[in-house]
Amino acid sequence: MSADADTSPGPDGPDADGRPDPRDSYRDNQQRLDQGMAVMGGIAGDVTVMIGAPLDETATDHIVKPRLREGPYPADDVHARLRGFVEPPAYAQCRKVLDCHILMLRADSGTGASTAAFALLAERYGADGITGLDSPDDLSRWRPKEGRGYLLQGLSPAAAASLGEVVLTALAALLRRSGAHLVVTVRTETALPGDTVPWQVVHRPPPPTEVTTKRMNTMVEAGELTTEQGADALGHLASADFTGYLHAHPLPRDGVEVAEGLRDLVVSGKPAASVLDDLQTGSPAAARKALAESSHRADSLSLMAAISLLSEQDRTVIEEFSAILRPHIDERGGPAPVMAGRPERIDTHGPVTERPQTRRDVLGPAFEDRLAAVGARLLPPRFGAARRYPVQPVVFSGRHRSDALLRCLWLDYEGMAALLWKTLDEAPHHSGIELAAGQAIGKVLAHATGPDTLRQLYPFAASDKRWRRRLVAYALGEMVQFPALTGAVRDQLRQWSRAAPVPLRCTVAETCAGSYGLARPAVALKLLDAALDRPDKNLEDRLRTAVSFALSTLLSEDTNHTLVLDRLREWQGADPGTQRHALAVHVIESMSLTAFPGPARRAYGACVSPTCSWTTPSVPSTSWSQPWTTLPPTKRRRRACH
Repeated sequence: MSADADTSPGPDGPDADGRPDPRDSYRDNQQRLDQGMAVMGGIAGDVTVMIGAPLDETATDHIVKPRLREGPYPADDVHARLRGFVEPPAYAQCRKVLDCHILMLRADSGTGASTAAFALLAERYGADGITGLDSPDDLSRWRPKEGRGYLLQGLSPAAAASLGEVVLTALAALLRRSGAHLVVTVRTETALPGDTVPWQVVHRPPPPTEVTTKRMNTMVEAGELTTEQGADALGHLASADFTGYLHAHPLPRDGVEVAEGLRDLVVSGKPAASVLDDLQTGSPAAARKALAESSHRADSLSLMAAISLLSEQDRTVIEEFSAILRPHIDERGGPAPVMAGRPERIDTHGPVTERPQTRRDVLGPAFEDRLAAVGARLLPPRFGAARRYPVQPVVFSGRHRSDALLRCLWLDYEGMAALLWKTLDEAPHHSGIELAAGQAIGKVLAHATGPDTLRQLYPFAASDKRWRRRLVAYALGEMVQFPALTGAVRDQLRQWSRAAPVPLRCTVAETCAGSYGLARPAVALKLLDAALDRPDKNLEDRLRTAVSFALSTLLSEDTNHTLVLDRLREWQGADPGTQRHALAVHVIESMSLTAFPGPARRAYGACVSPTCSWTTPSVPSTSWSQPWTTLPPTKRRRRACH
């Protein structure tokens, strides 16, 4: 911070005219600093300091809200699910059977059975009266705790086999005494005992045209469309092209997507043919066709893979990832065939001869031309407070095209999954790719089979780099939105939480600091407890940061406050010198400093950088000032204290 006395004059030193060195004016106001940071001059307002992790560790801390929960569903979530709800054909029968307090709703995937179940329970208990259940191996052991609507989505085969008339009759009596009702969704292929027929109803989806019509009317009521725009959209819906599409795609989500396409049509003037093309290009058949057509073009395949894996990332990120992946794809095939060019005339003062043209195109096609060739496009540049630079995302034109292409590429073509993992490992990190790639990979692995489904996540889960652990956390959070995978993911996290390597336990905590933890708070707290159950006395900073982040995420929802504080009280009562006790002391100290600042200090409520411990005369040293702040931990800001 200070210069030595005998430092030679710099550019601002005295010149030939004898003007004084400007540094003389503050020579007596210098300070020496061997470590840390010092600020000279007056400070007013906030001071923002970026300290700690290198740029490649700037991982996003975005929290994804879960779609599937084990616990109370927020009322806003229920309202959003029931927006534009259309009663299915068997809805009246469902009401009648539910009068007996239990309904077993059998349905195929994607037919809207879960939405119907939410609607049935919301009619009786309101949007804030629904609680999600985990699928137990034996439903007879479950007991209702209060008069609410309970929803169990995706009954496991083991639980289905344990049911029977005796079990359901006893369970119905318990529900009746508690003033509660239970709806269980069961996949059609799951076998149920024959004596459970009185509680069963076979769900059939509502007609997709009715879903589209109801959704369009809802948009008009919400002010998203004018009355004229709504009428125009319904007019297009009655055309042969759209009715034909819905006839071939009869699921409720198809009706919702048509409604969104019609909204774009009437708002932005998008052609009807373009809307239909976008709807059709997201099918698995269209994805297989596109990949087959580009099977001989490494540049096209690498670009499609990059857009699918890193959807809505900046164009430079997509181009960089594609460039790294391209040579790996090239290595899969043999040498490229020699392509004969246009004949070149050669005149050597003799007979004119012709030979293939040898000029090469060293520039290549423009990026936008490459995007158009694979059915992708650039979105308008975005400017946000989270980044110091504009971002221009790249997306496919078709709905769900990214999901369909990546799923086909990952699962149907040998070795492609390994190449994508390899490229992710080699590519430089940019903030946000862990969220995009993690969610995309999670959606793919939800349809994978075999022992490597979760095993392939291990290298990134055990990484020393936080962004890779965040990627695994996002992937697992996406996978557990599918009921059939809940048990497998829970067992994997339980195994990692007891592992010796600290990065694996950090990955468990990072997973709990997201949709998985919000969906299963009780399970998440048990996993965090196991992650701290090590004989090591020293609690590593990265594990403390990850667990604190998980606690802050859980406490972002009011329903989890009691669970978290009870767990902290248990950790505080642990033996001194244990990791549980160290974490509890750290958290409670941070709470106290935030709620009860010392004399002449201001309370500060924002998080400090997880990688920084900042000590000043007026601010006690801590690396997490308030674990359950409403600000994300990436905002490294602290109030200036005077």
